[in-house]
Amino acid sequence: MHSAHKPSETPATTWLRGRSADFSLHVYDYVDHGGATWGAEALGLPLHAVIKTLVMQSETAKPLVVLMHGDCQVSTKNLARAIGVKTIQPCSPAAAQRHSGYQVGGTSPFALRKTMPIYVEATVLELERIYINGGRRGLLLGMEPALLMAQLHAQPVHCALPLA
Repeated sequence: MHSAHKPSETPATTWLRGRSADFSLHVYDYVDHGGATWGAEALGLPLHAVIKTLVMQSETAKPLVVLMHGDCQVSTKNLARAIGVKTIQPCSPAAAQRHSGYQVGGTSPFALRKTMPIYVEATVLELERIYINGGRRGLLLGMEPALLMAQLHAQPVHCALPLA
């Protein structure tokens, strides 16, 4: 998909429009394994404001979603402690896709296939505007972070670590 083309709807954009949520579309040319860093560079956005949607699981394989700054990683130890489980680890790409309904690299926290608890790094909520995956590789949605609380009932946690 080229940046000049208008993206087609995704389950996430349809879901947000159905709730009259205020968001903007930001399309870029996706690069395999480019992650949030590539999306931020391609769109000229601060990496700290590009939010990763990470599908993880507890020791009982119960899936959950973590929303994290693009320039940080999740402290699984702090997250596990904060939510009262023994351990947290990333899901395999296949499991993440099965739980979310989205292709890895295009995972959005909106309109997930399975209902999962959603946790957001608390400092994300302090930003003026965030950019989060819109349900397709190469599509970010710009919005106020309050939308995460209003629409997803995301639970704030402190689990950010700087990227190694």
